Amino acid sequence: MTTPPNPENLVKLLNSVFGFARFRANQEPVCRAAIEGRDLLLVMPTGAGKSLCYQLPAIALGGTALVISPLIALMEDQVAKLVALTLRVARIHSGLDRSVSRQACVDYLAGALDFLFIAPERLRVPGFPEMLAKRPPALIAIDEAHCISQWGHDFRPDYRMLGQYLPALRNGSERVPILALTATATPTVQADIIAQLGMTSPARFIHGFRRDNLAIEVVELSVPQRASAICALLAHRDRRPAIVYATSRKHSESLAAELSQLMRAAAYHAGLDADTRERVQRAFQSGQLEVVVATIAFGMGIDKADIRTIIHAGLPGTLEGYYQEIGRAGRDGAPSRTFLMHSYADQRTHDFFLNRDYPPTDHLHQVFRMLGEDARPIDKLRSESKLTDEEFDKALEKLEIHGGARVDFGGNVTLGASGWKKTYAVQAQHRAEQFGKVLRFTTSSDCRMSALVRHFGDDADATQSCGVCDVCDPAGAILRLFRRATNTERAMAQSVIDELRAVDYKATGTLQRSLDPSGRTTRDDFEALLDAMIRASLIAIEDAEYEKDGEVKHYRKVHLTEAGLQTRNIASVELLLDDGIAEEFASPEAHNRARKTSKRDEVSAGHVTNRSTTQSTRRVESVLPHTLSADGEALAARLKEWRTGEAKRLRIPAYCVMHDRTLTAVAFVRPTNPRQLLEIDGIGPTKVEKFGPAIIEICEAKLITEN
Repeated sequence: MTTPPNPENLVKLLNSVFGFARFRANQEPVCRAAIEGRDLLLVMPTGAGKSLCYQLPAIALGGTALVISPLIALMEDQVAKLVALTLRVARIHSGLDRSVSRQACVDYLAGALDFLFIAPERLRVPGFPEMLAKRPPALIAIDEAHCISQWGHDFRPDYRMLGQYLPALRNGSERVPILALTATATPTVQADIIAQLGMTSPARFIHGFRRDNLAIEVVELSVPQRASAICALLAHRDRRPAIVYATSRKHSESLAAELSQLMRAAAYHAGLDADTRERVQRAFQSGQLEVVVATIAFGMGIDKADIRTIIHAGLPGTLEGYYQEIGRAGRDGAPSRTFLMHSYADQRTHDFFLNRDYPPTDHLHQVFRMLGEDARPIDKLRSESKLTDEEFDKALEKLEIHGGARVDFGGNVTLGASGWKKTYAVQAQHRAEQFGKVLRFTTSSDCRMSALVRHFGDDADATQSCGVCDVCDPAGAILRLFRRATNTERAMAQSVIDELRAVDYKATGTLQRSLDPSGRTTRDDFEALLDAMIRASLIAIEDAEYEKDGEVKHYRKVHLTEAGLQTRNIASVELLLDDGIAEEFASPEAHNRARKTSKRDEVSAGHVTNRSTTQSTRRVESVLPHTLSADGEALAARLKEWRTGEAKRLRIPAYCVMHDRTLTAVAFVRPTNPRQLLEIDGIGPTKVEKFGPAIIEICEAKLITEN
């Protein structure tokens, strides 16, 4: 057995190969475990440096690292970065010419590679796993490892079957570690990954899911309104680069077409040919494209540090997928914003996808009964089936996943095991429950980031609010508007407090029926009032469940917080209720305004590709921190005094007048007219009408004093 590399050399390699003076948080223990030959599972947020955790150990161990990745875009991106470091790298996937793949195999066997990247489907090619086994790799890294799990959000048959190939690839060597890496895995998924890969006493590295620089905003918006709202949001250059996630290929192309009238945008989905996808990826990575509209199902695999905005133009299927997608924003650490648009129509869409992807058990039975011990071509079985081609293909796919059918690389099928029925039913139910969690996320009044952190099992970290999402900071929201409660709503809120004071908790439905037996208040209006009370820290709501007749029922239970217990008169508390979305995004003229804003930004910036930071009439980049001069600090102090006075006069919190971030941007820009005020994030038409004259007067007075 060869002597393992000296762990102390890791820092030297980190500097000499990658150019980094020190490790980022949590990287060094992972790298040390890998060079010691340990199997390991690494769950680390997107952008936290997972890739280095297999790349550095691979170089330290010598030989060739085998990297299995399901995303071509991600594979190409990582290959390009390693090649730029003068490392010897090859990749094999469906988008390459056969001659390229053959040469990669030759180089691998000759020991001429530091890294070989492959798509999981390659392991089904006859003779390919045997070729790899002739020369055991230094380590085996499996990226996007959540795809392995039956509980993961991207359930792929070829990834699911990886575990059966790994013993041969290790070729009996105890020092070929398996590294499973992912940015998104619940505790259940983590356990399943380890079991499916057959890991031996693996080290687990599960690191923080919190992303403090991401401001999450969830807004109910009808499908017809979304395109105009997206155009209006992204018309401002400070919100680009951006990724928009669409619900279908057709949707991604139509959105990209609309955005292309305002800025440099393109669609990216699995239906495009490999050359087009690569061209779009490279253009976005280099800054030639400002916006990419991608399908949720396909994913991007993009590693771009300065993405400022992520927009979901529809609900994702799982919170794991959603977290991974928003995690592509703000990898440079700068404040970034994400928008999740939803409506009841999204539920119907997902019901359609669920029924399509999980067909009736009877369909699977029909295909299963056609199979035997002798291999039969898929095309022949399909032609003999009474199902449509699409129904047959989906049923066969599910049978293969759950072991009811065996499909070889040549497209021939043989009979599998009969136990597929139970696992299929469990998986279908699980997928339905996953979307239910997404729906509850959209209606929750918990801090958005805390809710996501809790979903991944970190209950301790979930107690800390982010302070920047639409729940924690309603005044800082861009799309959503909030209003003060009416006297009637205040009276109902007082009744809620009085009702809960004598009990530990009540279910929200029971509470409403108790307070409003006549049913004059709708469920939506009552839930909106409870949301406002959560924002005021008067109550807390928890998701709960119980079982009845073998079915799990979900409900929400509400209880008073310490502040709620101390509150005797609701009149002293500010209650802010959801008031829809800002007019600038909801009106039919939103698209025209977006066009004007985009054009104005181009002119004021000199050209769309001009990266100059010269401040003219260009929209202030208020998502980034501003450094104020001494005069700017003095102006900010004067604005804070004015804000305090307005808050007292209106009997509202100071942040409802103007958030600190917005106030700093005003002091930085020093607007002299309403148009310049509108160019600042956090100031819409309503605030300009209400506060604009006073703000402009303060700014102009300061300018006169300076002159």
